[in-house]
Amino acid sequence: MRATKFEFEHRFWIIMAIYFIAFALSGTDHTSFIVWVRHLIAPSIARGSAEAEMFARITITVGALLVFVTAMIRTWGAAYLRTDVVHDTAQHSEALVADGPFRYTRNPLYLANVPMAAGIGVLASQSGFIFLVLANWIFVYRLIFREEEALRETQGESYLAYCRAVGRFWPSLSPKVRTGNLKPQWKQAFAGETFVWLFGIAELAIALTLKPEIGYILFGLGFVAHFTISRGIQNREK
Repeated sequence: MRATKFEFEHRFWIIMAIYFIAFALSGTDHTSFIVWVRHLIAPSIARGSAEAEMFARITITVGALLVFVTAMIRTWGAAYLRTDVVHDTAQHSEALVADGPFRYTRNPLYLANVPMAAGIGVLASQSGFIFLVLANWIFVYRLIFREEEALRETQGESYLAYCRAVGRFWPSLSPKVRTGNLKPQWKQAFAGETFVWLFGIAELAIALTLKPEIGYILFGLGFVAHFTISRGIQNREK
């Protein structure tokens, strides 16, 4: 059930492949998620009407808000875990971080993948949305199981005690462990998660204009930001 070493090292590309497949499903499923939801919630709204256009704007805006939630969670987590660890292809289990969002859930960064998939998925087809959310959920659990095994080996009883106090995935409403001595490093965290913030801005631009081309440009800038940061991390490690 746990992810292989190859899957962990290439997790970014695997997740991108999941997104690609999800949006490619529109080639066989011609019912968009927005139309599907509109038929469920407000079937009386006529296709091509002003009401249908407003419904699309609202749905995409909700999706953008979910991406911004993802950006906030990831930035909060990266402020404590550090961007060079978050985006590194190598697995790190030499230290246990139990501060910031890690006081509410053991895997806040992986948890954030779910609202991001749902947020961007509103732009896909009906089947694409379902595939995107489920495939991301399954894959992050595989990654979690791999990391848990490594942390049990390196951190021993301290990690087991942390597991007993803090849930694996779904966050608690209150912190389950005391705050530690780690100080958040917000500047590097925001820099490392720039691409997610840009994804949210891209989707919001689509909601406001209903012109996907503007969003595509901003999504592209997000990818450029990710690769630039990843290269910077690799250069620092040399």
